[in-house]
Amino acid sequence: MSVPRASAVRRHVHHPDDIVGLDYDTRLLRRKRLTSASGEDFMVDLAEVTHLDHLDAFVLEDGRTIGVIAAPEALIRIEGDLPRLAWHIGNRHTPCQVHADHLLIRSDHVLRAMLEQLGATLTEIEGPFSPEGGAYGHGRTFGHEHSHEH
Repeated sequence: MSVPRASAVRRHVHHPDDIVGLDYDTRLLRRKRLTSASGEDFMVDLAEVTHLDHLDAFVLEDGRTIGVIAAPEALIRIEGDLPRLAWHIGNRHTPCQVHADHLLIRSDHVLRAMLEQLGATLTEIEGPFSPEGGAYGHGRTFGHEHSHEH
C-alpha cells in the first residue's frame, strides 16, 4: 500500500486534519517520510527545499492537511542587555528567537560560556523554537541578490 504524498505547503493553517511535530532542523526539508501524530505515514515531496513555520501545513494529494507544530527542543533563555547580547549572537550567525524581554537560542555549551562572560542571565528550557528569518525573507534565508531595488 502506498503512503499519501504531500507536494504542496499551505501557510498559517489553524485547523489541520492532523499534525506532525518537527524541531527547527527538521522543519527545513524537501523530501522525507514522516509520521503524523495519529500514526499516519506520509511522504513529503516538495519541488525545492522549504522552511516550514509553526502552523504551516502539508497538503496531501486527497486535500487533507497535516499541520506542522514546532516541537519542543533544548533551548537557552537569555536575559540581560538584550541589544548587546543579540549583537554577539548574530555575529556568530546563530538563529535567535527575539522577544521583548528575552532571547532564545538552541542549547550550545560554547555560546552559553560566551553569554555568561557577557553577563547574561541564562536558563535552560524545553520549548518550541521559531527564530527570526532574516532581513531578506521569511523563514530561513539562503542569501539574496543585490540587484533588487530598495
